[in-house]
Amino acid sequence: MSSSETIVCKPTPWFLLRALVMLVMFGVFSVLFYIDGSTGYRKKNESFYLYKAFQQANADFAKMNSSGPSATEGSLTPEAWKSYAASQSVALPPDPSVLPSNLKLPMPWPEILQDYDKMKPLQWNILWREYTKERGLNAEPPEEPYDAQKIHEQWIVFGVCLTLTLIAAFYLARTLSRKIAVDGEAVMTPEGRRIALADLKTLDLRKWETKGLAFIDFDGTSGKGRIRIDGLTYGGFKKENDEPAERLMRYIRSRFSGEIIEYTTDFATTSTDDPAPTE
Repeated sequence: MSSSETIVCKPTPWFLLRALVMLVMFGVFSVLFYIDGSTGYRKKNESFYLYKAFQQANADFAKMNSSGPSATEGSLTPEAWKSYAASQSVALPPDPSVLPSNLKLPMPWPEILQDYDKMKPLQWNILWREYTKERGLNAEPPEEPYDAQKIHEQWIVFGVCLTLTLIAAFYLARTLSRKIAVDGEAVMTPEGRRIALADLKTLDLRKWETKGLAFIDFDGTSGKGRIRIDGLTYGGFKKENDEPAERLMRYIRSRFSGEIIEYTTDFATTSTDDPAPTE
C-alpha cells in the first residue's frame, strides 16, 4: 500500500436509508397527530353527535307516527313532522372547543331528517350513510366522543414527533456532509479535523469486530482528545465494495505506533505497543 494513498469513507447507504426511514416515519406521525389535534378529533365528535341525532330522530318519528287519537299507524302528517323536526337541535357537548370551529351553534337537525317521505321507512342508517357521503363525514363514528384532554394529548404527541423529525433531519443532513479519511500523515475526523498519525496514542478495537466501532486517543501537536470511528456509518463492510471501513482500519494500524487494545480469542483484554504488519 502506497504511503501517499488516501482512503475516504463516506456515509453508507445503510445508514442513510435508516435515517431517511426514521425521518419519514416521524414526519408521517407528526402530520397524523397534527390532523387529529387540529381538526380530526373535532370532526369525529361532530360525526358522533350527528349519529346520535339520526337515531333520536328515528325514535321520535316512530313514536309520533304510531300515536294519535286513534293510535293507528300513519297518524303523523308530513307538515307536523317537518314542524317538529325543524325545531330540534343536535344534542352537543357544553364545551364547544371539542367541535369544529366553523360549526354554527346551536346545530339544527339536518334537512334530511325533516323529510317525512325519507323518514317514513324508518331506515335511519340508510339516511345516515347518504348524509355522510354528501357531507364528506366518516360514516363510522367513534364509540365515545373525544374530550378536550384527548385533543390536547394529540398536540403533545405532535410536538414530540415533530421534535424527533427535526432531530432526524439534522443528523441526516449533518452526516451527508461528513466523512472519515486517512492519508500518510493524518486522520480526518467526521468533524473535519486533521489528527496527525504521530499523535495517535491508543487504538481501542474491542468493539470493532462486533459493532464496527473503534476509538483512538490522541495527544500531541493536534491537541488532545478521542476519535470515534464508526465503520457501519462511514465506509461499511460490504465485500463487494472491498470493505472500505476495514481497509481504513488496516491503513491506520499499519502506521500506528501506540497501544492497541483488542479482544483475544479467550475474550481477555490485551495491550501491545507493536504496530500491526504493514501491507
